Amino acid sequence: KTGIRRARGEVVLLMDADGQMDPRYIPDLLGGIAAGYDMVVGARTRETQGDSIFRRWGNRALDALGSYLVETEVRDLTSGYRAMRRDVIMEFINLLPNRYSYPTTSTLALLKAGYHVGYVPVTGQRRQGGRSGQKLLRNGIRFGLIILRIVSLFAPLRVYFPVALSMQGLALLSFLISFFITDPFRFHIPNSAMGLFVGSIIVFMFGLNAEQVAALRFQRPLHSDEEE
Repeated sequence: KTGIRRARGEVVLLMDADGQMDPRYIPDLLGGIAAGYDMVVGARTRETQGDSIFRRWGNRALDALGSYLVETEVRDLTSGYRAMRRDVIMEFINLLPNRYSYPTTSTLALLKAGYHVGYVPVTGQRRQGGRSGQKLLRNGIRFGLIILRIVSLFAPLRVYFPVALSMQGLALLSFLISFFITDPFRFHIPNSAMGLFVGSIIVFMFGLNAEQVAALRFQRPLHSDEEE
């Protein structure tokens, strides 16, 4: 974030410092910016060296979640190899975390705000010395928190609504069990069904409110020519 703030060029290019990102793809990333994209991501291919199967599965799960949240295809959500227009990323600098997941946050923020994000396939190299600081359990917990943050920031209703709908289904199931099994053919609404039904309404209303807050966060200001 400090580097982005201190940069003075029109384009900012970021890459990991562990030697896995091949600099030969830099012209391709910059070419995507020149072609009109606001951000171009170096999307790692399946041939990328050094990636474990668990990491690949985890990345694919995150890509699927990101695609669901912003309703468009997202590729390699965690790639730290990317070029972006500085004036665009500066609009969202306050949303970027101070530590991990800036790639995830920046990609979803730009897509949610309607900016153009492109992808360049890249093949990573083997880590140049040192060991990865990522641990399976700690990494899993961290990404779980990242997912919750992503949901809250970008598309809360895309998650709140299915949860509310599931609670409605469980409430109906509880009523049917009571009506046909535990207390046959006696119209009685059990406490569990009532609690789930009321809870589903509360969850949905929270999601609706959070969706409005998220929409305000990503509302782009009109330029003078657009106002005219």
